[in-house]
Parts: sequence; structure tokens; C-alpha cells
Amino acid sequence: MLKNSQTKVIMPALALGVLRNYSANRKRVFSDGEIRFSYESAVRSLKAHLGHDVHIGARYEDAYGMRMSRYGFFKAVGHLRYELAKRFADSAEQLVSWIPDRIKQHIESRIGVIPELADSKVRLRIADDVSKFMELIGEQMNLNATNYDRGVDLATNFGVVYQVKKLRIETRSDADKLYAELKLNFDTERLQDGNVILVIDDIAEDVRRYLIDMKVQSIKKDQLLSIGKEFHESEDRQKVLRVIYEEFRRDYSSAIK
Repeated sequence: MLKNSQTKVIMPALALGVLRNYSANRKRVFSDGEIRFSYESAVRSLKAHLGHDVHIGARYEDAYGMRMSRYGFFKAVGHLRYELAKRFADSAEQLVSWIPDRIKQHIESRIGVIPELADSKVRLRIADDVSKFMELIGEQMNLNATNYDRGVDLATNFGVVYQVKKLRIETRSDADKLYAELKLNFDTERLQDGNVILVIDDIAEDVRRYLIDMKVQSIKKDQLLSIGKEFHESEDRQKVLRVIYEEFRRDYSSAIK
């Protein structure tokens, strides 16, 4: 279940909620409404356990019960009614104790210290130490490149934006599609001034020159760490850390309050 939890931990949270419900009531058949209540309750408790709401709690859908059937957790016994599998019921107490910390371990393996960047004191501590700042950027790049699929903008106070993307650009057609996306995300003046720099996996040399003609520079991700040298002030590095956190939270934060 955790392996398939790409942007939000859903199924493990649902399993936790249902198992807690079963442990309290010893009732193995659940309606869709009961599953939803159990799931949302589990998400709220996980947020308290983790101390943040990043990477957990997508909005509930009635298809979740059927999806859990594919894991052998449920068996459909009617329209939107499911029976908890006996092997999970028999281990309910142990699983209820184990799942929260296992989810915590999974989230940390996916996004590292990102949730901690919500705290301005943490950002200040990291930003004041250039080596720690550079180490964090490097770790996040290596930890899970899919974190950057949609692009993370690292802005500076001198007008340049570095957009980090998991992307390989091999043809001019690829470059044209990317430039059209940039025009939607950035104002014309910033693009025309050459103040948007792409940080990507790889790019063909002729395509790189083609983008340069459109005033869009690009560098490979393995060169990203050298960019850190341009952030001379702690304040700039704090801003980078804040933007990274906000970008992650925008895509990964819980939809359940």
C-alpha cells in the first residue's frame, strides 16, 4: 500500500481507521459511510502523530473500498458494503500500533525534513549554515526526484527564478511545449529578460541552444549545488527553504481538516 502512495498516504490511513473501528466494535462489515468516517478520523490522528499534514489525507472517494479489496483487505458483500478480511481482523491490535510509525517512516523516506521547514526557526538554523543548506538541497534532489515533477520554483531577491523539474528535453518539439508552459507560469517580462532558468535531468545540446535563443537557460540537476553559491545571504537561503516547503505543501498537504 505504501509503495503506491505517491502524493498522499491514503490506503494505509484507511486501513488504520477501519482496524481501529473494528478493535472498538468487533464488527467486520462496513458501509461506505463507516469507512469514510474511519478514514477521516485516522487522517486527523495521523496529523497529530506526525506533527504536520504533508503527504497524508486525500479527499475520500467511494471507490476506496473497492481499491482496498484488491489488497485483500476487504471483500465486497453488497453495494458499497465491505467485509474486513479475517487475517487483518485477527491482527488488528498489532497493526493499529504499528501502522502510524510505519507511515511516519515512509513519509520521511519520501520527503525528508521538508515538513520541518514549516518552522521559521528550523529554516533559520539551516540557512545560517551554508553547508547544511547545500546538504539539504542535495539530499532532496537525490531522495526522490519525483518530488519535482510539477516543478519547484526557487526565487531569489535579484529577479531570477530557478525552476527545478524532473524532465529530459530531447527535441525542439519538447522545448516548444515547455516554453508554452513557462509562458503560462511566468510574466512575459521575466521570460524576455532571461530570468527563468530551468534545472532539469538532461537536455540535448542543440535543444539547449534553441532555448537560449528564446532567452531560457537550462542546466542539469547535477549542477544544482553550484547554484547555492549565488545565495550569499542567510535571508536568501531562508527564502529558498520557505518556497520549497510551500511548494511541497501546496501539492502534498491534507485535504481533510
